[in-house]
Amino acid sequence: MSLRRLGRECAVQFLYQHHAGAGTPQGKGLENPDKALELFWALREIEGPTREFAEGLIRGLFAHLVPVDEKIKIYAENWDFERIASVDLAILRIACYEMLFRDDIPPVVSINEAIEIAKRFSSEESGRFVNGILDRVRKDLLRPARHAAGGS
Repeated sequence: MSLRRLGRECAVQFLYQHHAGAGTPQGKGLENPDKALELFWALREIEGPTREFAEGLIRGLFAHLVPVDEKIKIYAENWDFERIASVDLAILRIACYEMLFRDDIPPVVSINEAIEIAKRFSSEESGRFVNGILDRVRKDLLRPARHAAGGS
């Protein structure tokens, strides 16, 4: 497994755990993650680039949660946002954050990683659900789908 895949999986696990611990409806109660991150990492033996990548995703998402959630709501038009499975929402949030705010990651990489993580932590159906929403987000982007910013 790549270091970045493991970092994404850690970010999804953190978001799921943080959301479940907050005991609030999705999208609410996602306060500053500092203390929660400290506790999360205390239970894992992950350091270095993987942890840095995961924390970058988590902190970036928290800084941009409102626009990320708005984008998900637009494309999950036949789904009540509050009823999206928590793990699927965590996966969608991380991938949308990458696609919207991380020009160093090609959008197709974000989509493919999200689908694989959904299949691993959720279900085959979740993989299709995640793919459908993220593909629609990708079509709105004003950058190439297969290259990082500045890439060829």
